[in-house]
Amino acid sequence: MKITIVGAGYVGLVSGVCLAQFGHDVVCVDTSQDKIASLKSGVVPIYEPGLAALMADNIAAGRLSFDTDVMTGAKDAAVVIVAVGTPMREDDGQADLSQVMVAVDGIAAALDGYAVIVTKSTVPVGTGRLIAERLRAGRPDSEFDVVSNPEFLREGSAIDDFMNPDRVVVGATSAQAVAVMGDMYAPLQQRDVPILYTDLESAELIKYASNGFLATKISFVNELASLCERIGANVLEVSRGMGLDSRIGAAFLKAGPGYGGSCFPKDTRALARMGQENGIALHVTEAVMHANDQVKARMIQKIVRACGGSLAGMTITILGVTFKAGTDDMRDAPSLTILPALIGGGAKVRVVDPQGHRHGAALLPGVTWRTLAYDAANGADLLVVMTEWDDFAGLDLARMAAQMRQPRMVDMRHVFTPEAAHAAGFGLYDAVGCSPNPTGVTQFMPVIVRNGVARPADRRRLNGAARPVVSISAMGAAT
Repeated sequence: MKITIVGAGYVGLVSGVCLAQFGHDVVCVDTSQDKIASLKSGVVPIYEPGLAALMADNIAAGRLSFDTDVMTGAKDAAVVIVAVGTPMREDDGQADLSQVMVAVDGIAAALDGYAVIVTKSTVPVGTGRLIAERLRAGRPDSEFDVVSNPEFLREGSAIDDFMNPDRVVVGATSAQAVAVMGDMYAPLQQRDVPILYTDLESAELIKYASNGFLATKISFVNELASLCERIGANVLEVSRGMGLDSRIGAAFLKAGPGYGGSCFPKDTRALARMGQENGIALHVTEAVMHANDQVKARMIQKIVRACGGSLAGMTITILGVTFKAGTDDMRDAPSLTILPALIGGGAKVRVVDPQGHRHGAALLPGVTWRTLAYDAANGADLLVVMTEWDDFAGLDLARMAAQMRQPRMVDMRHVFTPEAAHAAGFGLYDAVGCSPNPTGVTQFMPVIVRNGVARPADRRRLNGAARPVVSISAMGAAT
């Protein structure tokens, strides 16, 4: 099957490479001549583990190509996928569909036979109908169906998400379109991956509803983290206890500095706006957005307290500024709120991030970028872990502490443990959702007893620190 993808950004490129891996003939079209030239030469403009190698394999196999001309790329295509950006409008928070409509106009001119027009871009409910009307107005003689096929790709694991999804959602209005989409996803159907066929509006809303719910889980656990700090509980134990309930699940229950990235901030605002425009107040979604803003303010306060109440003259080393590990994406990253506040308070800020410099250099003026964490820690007053890169988990904490002027740490991602930090010489270790433990007193390590066998409830790396020994009786009681 020939498939044309309009938009060679994150979603379009990953989708194109993976569909080519399924055996389809794929053409990725983009108006950026520089981007297409780079892709033709094998250079991937985004950071996504495994993408460059998979792209090279499919180019070599003749299944993947790139073009700047929609007319050429869409010729004889059975499926044309719209995967352009839908950034949030500043005035009302709704998705900006201008790029989508430009793509649709180009597709209308290129249609030369029946084709299924697929929207992978995240678009408000009703957009599929608007696209169909626009296509009919531009090409009343053409034959087509419009389908909604939202993406659920997580940056850092996008290839696996596409190749091994939890489900595929297809919003279609005709049996012919359903059959074509079934052919496109045949490799997944053969592996019994659930494919949910719905109407257009339901498919469009599923994307927003999914991201809104996941953002809710994050904001909920972040609010619990604040309560834990006040009452002396440990958010790691609380979230673990919640996540073991099959009705809740452990995913997205990790406390941190707030959600960011290209989806959650934009989609929650768009969902709230969608409700307002239809006379339905989505109170939970609006509260989630407010809670996410508040958690960033709490992180700034946490850093100020760790600095003794004032940022003036302090040198702060930041480990990680991308919104999460495994990506170079800086969009709505918590660091974009937190770091300017530190600089505004008089601190000198050094940054280490394996991939953040490409976009972060322009977005974070006033910071000093360092390549090595040990170099960045030299003479620093505070170490702040903001992104959970694997590179940081293996750091020699004793070496870090020895180089700092004041060995203190704020760990926003629970990359380390109090035991490891204090054993390494950090006088203060303050993690999100846990009471600061400046004395280094060993804390109780929870265990789980299953089928008479006890195991630590937390299997994270302890960076060389010994776990406290807990005796378990036959009935599973800690002694």
